Amino acid sequence: MPLFQAIVLGLIQGLTEFLPISSTAHLTVIPWLLGWKDPGLTFDIALHLGTLAAILIYFFRDWMQVLSQGFGARVAGDAALGRNRMLLWLMAAATIPIGIFGYAFNKQAETTWRTPDVIAAMMIGVGVILWWAERSGRRQKDLGQLTFADALSIGFAQVLAIVPGTSRSGITIAAGLFRNLDRATAARFSFLLSTPAIAAAAAKQLYDLMKHEGGIPPEMRTPMVVGILVSAVSGALVIHLFINYLRRGTLNVFIAYRVIFGIIIVALAHFFRFTGG
Repeated sequence: MPLFQAIVLGLIQGLTEFLPISSTAHLTVIPWLLGWKDPGLTFDIALHLGTLAAILIYFFRDWMQVLSQGFGARVAGDAALGRNRMLLWLMAAATIPIGIFGYAFNKQAETTWRTPDVIAAMMIGVGVILWWAERSGRRQKDLGQLTFADALSIGFAQVLAIVPGTSRSGITIAAGLFRNLDRATAARFSFLLSTPAIAAAAAKQLYDLMKHEGGIPPEMRTPMVVGILVSAVSGALVIHLFINYLRRGTLNVFIAYRVIFGIIIVALAHFFRFTGG
């Protein structure tokens, strides 16, 4: 893989994983438009590791506080987190659905569901859900007020992210808004909740790579490092900018973008032989 391609794909991952616009849709469509081959499992791992690194970099202090409080330690830190000492266990409970359904439907997500029509339908459908959530949520709660019912609702919403085109951040932020979290809090919890799911996905891919392909091919080592670094740095920056934006802005621009991009995917599939493969 040329280093330029690794940089571009890393940037796409970093820019789209944390915005509610579906990284899968963009990583499927844009390489096809550019005439690039599927980078394969090795580079998929790089993108997952970069995404995981971005979350851990940006939320390092939050995770230290959540973990410490979860095991009974008293630590100084974020006030909202400090008011919810059970947050670690709420996230653990909320992660169970994606663990079960991800294991059960992983093969379909990588094959039969990865079609233009499915991706386009999810782009548009989740855009409509975000529109509804944006207008119905009361936006009154922060992480200090997050309940078990809130966490589990968002956890079950995360299951839908298995389907290509959904956007993990998009569907979980929508669920958070429906549970009356404010926008920035919904995004913050979405990113924290995604950490174990992304880590598990990366670990599974690494296991498959070692078991079935004998490890990282020598020619992919440099592109893999570049992909991890680019997606991690760009992803951490996007998290920072997006959360700050949500403190004063709406999701309307992302909703419109999803619908337009979904229509474009339909057009590419039916007029330009885009298959999604």
